[in-house]
Parts: sequence; structure tokens; C-alpha cells
Amino acid sequence: MGLVNITGKDVKLIMVGGKGGVGKTTCASAVALKLAMDGRRVLVISSDPTPSLSDIFEVSIGSEEVKISDRYELYGLEISSDVVLAKWKERFGDEIYEVISSFANVDYDFVDYVGTAPGIEEEYMLSFIIELVESGKYDIVVWDTAPAGHTLRLLRLPHLFLKHMEAATKFYMNMYAYLERLKDAVRFKASKRSLLEIIGSWEALSERIVEFIRDEKLTKYLIITIPEALGVKLTERVIAEFKENMLKVENIVVNYVVKEADCEFHKMRKAMQQHYLDLLANTYRDTNLVILNLTPWEVKGMDRIAGISQALFLTP
Repeated sequence: MGLVNITGKDVKLIMVGGKGGVGKTTCASAVALKLAMDGRRVLVISSDPTPSLSDIFEVSIGSEEVKISDRYELYGLEISSDVVLAKWKERFGDEIYEVISSFANVDYDFVDYVGTAPGIEEEYMLSFIIELVESGKYDIVVWDTAPAGHTLRLLRLPHLFLKHMEAATKFYMNMYAYLERLKDAVRFKASKRSLLEIIGSWEALSERIVEFIRDEKLTKYLIITIPEALGVKLTERVIAEFKENMLKVENIVVNYVVKEADCEFHKMRKAMQQHYLDLLANTYRDTNLVILNLTPWEVKGMDRIAGISQALFLTP
């Protein structure tokens, strides 16, 4: 069976994840091309620290959206950490400075320091992707995520951020009560929004992110793995984390599978892979497994990508 439940008109975001080196970008590119061939306006975006969309499509793709195909409405974007943090500063820098300068005499450069805090990049990456989705500019966005550990941390962050905001609100309320008693002795900067208002806006953003990534109609998750011990173990961890965060995985692609063993090497490899294929099938009985066979050629260019699309969706 090919991929299921990811081509519906309600689906707005497909996140493609897995261990590094298992073919995430190839699969993300193939899914994006298939959707574009079906008449959708598609953006494929990579946040991998070492992106390879440009190599696979053989088109120069960078930090600005670019049309990949003259024939289809397919666009690409490779976004780096520097670009994400620059966009975060543009969006939230003034608010951050407003909060900090209410209590301390600091330069605006302090915002850059805040931007290096753990989780800021991942939190805004999700926000940035969802803004792209909700802009209506594209019918659907296919996201080639960073390797699994990074992605898992990213998906946990909105929930953790909400907990942090709850604690921050309580802290502020206690501090505000104390400062009220000292207001005659302390001069505050004027024309500042309430910290609670700013914290509330950040909290609302995280709530919107959580709601979006948990909406099974809008967001789909596609896990790519290989039939080897490390791939299967990491898939187990990823699926468990997804369940813990109430995220449903409906499709797992098993890549680089030997189809025909025509020599001793491939016979041994096929036997090894079969063990892990059986393990995956028994472990994820309620999840659709898609087998992607090992090919003798590298996947580069539209024709090769289209071939992977056919294999993933089992189209003639």
C-alpha cells in the first residue's frame, strides 16, 4: 500500500522526519512533487542544518522562496538558523526589549543575547512555518525537518513554553505586588505595555502552535526509516515521543530495502533487513508501512524524483 491520508484538501502541512541519512529530503521532495503534479500549489521547505533540496532538484534554492518547476506550481525554501533568528528578532525584538528595559537599563543588543536562549530558534521555526501555511499563499507545505532529535525537541517546545509562561505570569504577579508597595520610591519607564499583555501574546502564540500541530486534519506526520537496528530504534523513540505529545503518525516509509538479492552480499543484507521489516510490521500494526526499494542510481532531477513519487503513492 502507498501513502495514505496525506493528499486530502484539508491537509495544510506535512512534516517529514527521521534519522539523518535515511532519505528524508528525497521523500519530502517526492511527496511535494506528487502534490504539485496533482494541481496543488506546493512549498517544500528544509530546516536541516545541511539542506540538500538544491542538490536533489538541481535548482538553486536558498533563504527566499523560489519556483522549482516551470511545469508545476512547486516552490522551494531552505531556511537556516541565522535566517530564523533574524526573522524572530524582527517579529519579537521590540517586545523583548520592552519587557527587559522595564526593569533594567540595557542596550537593544541585549535582544541578540536573548535570541540565543535554548528553544528560541525551534519555537519560532514552528511559528514561521505555520504562518507560511496560514498565509494562503500555498495550498500545502511539505517540511523536510532536521534530524529526529532536533525535531522531537522542537515539537515538545510549545507545550514546555506554555508551562514556562504560566510560571512567568505567577512570578510577575508576585513581583508586581511587591513593586506596587515601592512605587513611590521607584521611577518606572512610561508608556510600557503590561508585562502580562506581552506574556499573554506569547502564550497565545504557543497555544495556537500546539493546536495546529495536533490537528489531524491540518497536519500530517511522515516518518522515514531504514531496516537496520539504529533506524528501527530511533523510529521507536520518535513514535513514542509523538504519542506522548498527542501527535498521530499514520505512515512510516522504510527506505533502502533490497528487493532482489542477486549476489551473496545482497542475500545477507536482504536477510538482515527482513528481520527489521518484520519487527516494524509487528510493532506498528495500526500504522501504514510503505516500502521504498534500494535503487542503483542516485535521486537527482525531476524524473528521478517523480519515480520515487510513483513508488511512494503506488501510482502507475
